[in-house]
Amino acid sequence: MSVAAPIISMRGITKRFGGLVALQGVDLDAYSGEVLAIVGDNGAGKSTLIKILTGVYQPTEGHIELHGKPFSMANHSDAIKNGIDAVYQNLAIADHLTPAQNLFLGAELTRSFMGLQILDNRKMRDESVRVLKDKLGVQLKNMDVATESLSGGQRQAVAIARAVRHDDLRVLVMDEPTAALGPQETARTLALIKAVKAQGIAVIVISHSLDDVFEISDRIHVMRRGTCAGVVKTANTNNEEVLGMIVGAQSVAG
Repeated sequence: MSVAAPIISMRGITKRFGGLVALQGVDLDAYSGEVLAIVGDNGAGKSTLIKILTGVYQPTEGHIELHGKPFSMANHSDAIKNGIDAVYQNLAIADHLTPAQNLFLGAELTRSFMGLQILDNRKMRDESVRVLKDKLGVQLKNMDVATESLSGGQRQAVAIARAVRHDDLRVLVMDEPTAALGPQETARTLALIKAVKAQGIAVIVISHSLDDVFEISDRIHVMRRGTCAGVVKTANTNNEEVLGMIVGAQSVAG
């Protein structure tokens, strides 16, 4: 993990929905080339925090810094333009489209043909093969099938590849990436996360699986009742300590 300044920092993040306080004074740092796991019970504030981090919500109080400078986002598109993207649990994949069509969904490549602009399907396919192989170490047997026919791990690879296709990606948030996957597909997905980390990207993983968290993370950020219960280095802690922080038995910072 880099000891340099964090690529993104959140300070004093508070979010209210009417009379409901979803987050209260939360700080978070994410560094290039690390995996930061965010854990906590349902309702702890994990989803609200990452939606602020990715521009879906705006904080009621607090601020965000990117590369050490104040930074605000009006929406998720602002986040993407500044190198912050997310792969949510539902993957947001169009099942009837091919992997390449999903990678370029909303950003299709075109070419000129008899004075008209038409889709450049060959270029999108070739670029998708390159991104999957070079950035994630994945080779699909067939790029011309509907994405719904792929395995869970392969679909996850397509969703991740859509984010890492952009060379300016700096922060990737992953929401429950191994949910509903079997052991083999989970192992493949964890390998994908390690591949993204190896490119110097800050990876933030929200997960209920402490086994997965301990396999891939460098630090663990524990949320409890809308606050940060503590941040620990994965190598210096264990399941019992993290579970204690989740349920409120102890709080640790460092």
